[in-house]
Amino acid sequence: MSADSLTQTWYMTQRRLVAVVRQPAYLLMMLIQPAIWLFLFGNLFKKVVELGGFGTMTYLDYLVPGIVVMSALNSSMWAGMGTLEEIERGTLNRFLTTPVSRGALMNGNVAQNGISTAVQSVIIVLLGTAGGAEYPGGVRGVAILVLASVLLGAVFGAFSNAVGMLVRERESIIGINTFLLLPLTFLSSAFMAPSQMPSWMGHIADFNPANWAMVAGRSAMAADPDWGDVLSRGGALAVLTVVAVWLSTRTFRLYQKSV
Repeated sequence: MSADSLTQTWYMTQRRLVAVVRQPAYLLMMLIQPAIWLFLFGNLFKKVVELGGFGTMTYLDYLVPGIVVMSALNSSMWAGMGTLEEIERGTLNRFLTTPVSRGALMNGNVAQNGISTAVQSVIIVLLGTAGGAEYPGGVRGVAILVLASVLLGAVFGAFSNAVGMLVRERESIIGINTFLLLPLTFLSSAFMAPSQMPSWMGHIADFNPANWAMVAGRSAMAADPDWGDVLSRGGALAVLTVVAVWLSTRTFRLYQKSV
């Protein structure tokens, strides 16, 4: 990507960040919703660690990476709604008359979502610390967890943009997100140790990008990190991010030809 494209992408990202900052209700929900998930599930299932296989004696330690990834997934899947709003307002079409990079137009909200995801992830980790969670992997482990959640957010943010470009209907995006969010969350190790899951669910989780992010994050945050898991899952997320961004840009070019 050229320097001009990076500059233009940052400009489009700033536009999105300003829009987010001007929505205090959205910012408040960014703080409240993860806290509800963290302490609701943390207290509801706190005795489940007695079953074994969690790698910790405290369920909150295990749960924090799951909530970080689940929050990233939940927020990124709605990126296409922002793209549809740009189309409906005519803003996107006006930008088409400028020399701005088409990749910047499509990926500005993906980058904005990545920044928001990083901030939200750090907040969740701090809330976990306040609740008594411990992270033996230290700052490095937390940083890898945040990076994994940002990559996952980029994957689903770009795919959401692509869907928005193809269907151009809010109802379709809402239906797709509603259909995918819970299966992607529960067919993963977000709340339950893999050894306690039915074998068929464990096999599906192996191919679930959300689970890749959880495995990479949890492995990095362990006292003795499994760097094979970190690199393999993190690498797979990075490759999938490139594919998703490419697909998103391709669908935008199809939209451009139709206007």
